[in-house]
Formats: sequence, structure tokens, C-alpha cells
Amino acid sequence: MRTIRRATKDDSEAIAELYRELAPEVSTTVLPERVAVAANSAHTHLLVCDEGGEIIATALVCLCQDVMYGNQPFAIVDNMVVSEHYLREGIGKSLVDYIEDFCAQQDCSKIMLLASSENRSARDFYTAMGYDPDAKIGFVKYRKYFGI
Repeated sequence: MRTIRRATKDDSEAIAELYRELAPEVSTTVLPERVAVAANSAHTHLLVCDEGGEIIATALVCLCQDVMYGNQPFAIVDNMVVSEHYLREGIGKSLVDYIEDFCAQQDCSKIMLLASSENRSARDFYTAMGYDPDAKIGFVKYRKYFGI
């Protein structure tokens, strides 16, 4: 049975494996103690899709406490990945549906997604899920370029 739930520290290595699928060129370190902090956070929700004890997908949802719309936060979704062994089984859609329901319960004003500009399949997937790739432009500056 597949369930979507918050990650626990015991999921750390499985999440790291999924991240390695997402970005094999990046050195990935998922610390169990960091996952435990996220598990207890009101604003950071590290989700996993668990199929009988096997972690087959993950997504990070951060609630940002915006001041523009009263008490409404907005959400940022990053590092969403479904295991390559489970693609095209509806898991991504289930995860997005779960995230949207969760964000509606939190009264979020919007959900913003991050995906690699080179990942055409992610762009196509999110567009099919109703996300507008042309609504905003995102900019990223990695730590190595901070100038410190």
C-alpha cells in the first residue's frame, strides 16, 4: 500500500538515493538529524511516498510566512523526485495532489515549484498538472558564487 507521509530520520538514506537519481552530478548528503529537524518543523515538510516500507518518491515543501496577504503563507516545492523504477505510475500526480491539499489546508496563496531548466520532462509534467511555467521567472545563485 502506498502512503504519503512526513519523512523521519530513518528515511534519510532512501531520500539520498532519490536525490542521486535527480542530480547524479551533485554530491548529496542527507543527514538523519536534519531530517528529524524537518519532521518537527511547522514550516518545512519533507514528504515521502512509502510503498510497503520502500521510499519511492519525495518532495520538500516549505511554507513561507508572507506578509503581503495577511496571514496567508505561500509554498515552495523543491527536490520532488519519483524513483526511476516507478515512473508513469501516477505517483507524481498523487504527490502533487497531496501537496495541493496540504497547501489548501494551510491557506497558502500560491505554490511555486522549482525544477531544473534542463529537465524537460519535469516541465511537461508540472505544466500538465496546471502549473504555469511562464507566470514568473526564477533566479538561482549557488553558494559558490556568493562572493564570500
